[in-house]
Amino acid sequence: MLTHKGTQTIKTERLILRRFAIDDAQMMYDNWAKDKRVTKYMTWEPHASVEITAEKLSEWVSSYQNENYYHWGIEFNSKLIGSIGVMEVSDRNSNGCIGYCIGYDYWGNGIMTEALSAVLKYMFEEVNMHRLAAYHDVENIGSGKVMEKAGMIFEGVDRESMIRIDGSYADMRCYGILKREWEEKKRTQK
Repeated sequence: MLTHKGTQTIKTERLILRRFAIDDAQMMYDNWAKDKRVTKYMTWEPHASVEITAEKLSEWVSSYQNENYYHWGIEFNSKLIGSIGVMEVSDRNSNGCIGYCIGYDYWGNGIMTEALSAVLKYMFEEVNMHRLAAYHDVENIGSGKVMEKAGMIFEGVDRESMIRIDGSYADMRCYGILKREWEEKKRTQK
């Protein structure tokens, strides 16, 4: 059974994962939402204006009233540089699906692996999830490396299961991790 706690602040060695605020619009827009390199493998187009970003933030902020809503802004060196969230939360099955994105200037520095690991810990230890999954476009190899480094296990490919922004179908690689696997990983790291 899940113990919903909503989006609570999580601190790691380098990051603060926190709720978004409406006044984050300019940082979000500048640091990742308008960047075609970041949105290339996402399901949404780059934002054409900061007003579009503000509208999206307004939706997210209003969702924080729900205890089963999990969506964090990733703050690094006092800058908002990305987002990570758990979607498709199933109370019946005690599982969910993680999605994330981060500004191009921050790729390849282990930041997303650190954020993903922190969210896995929170969802398993605080919310009592049984299983968490994540998907990435087969062409987005870096995202798969993030999942592997965080301890997630490759489970298979969902063929042509997502339409890219350009209209082509993408094969999606699925990674997952069970709570017992997370706990075993923690034990072996001590």
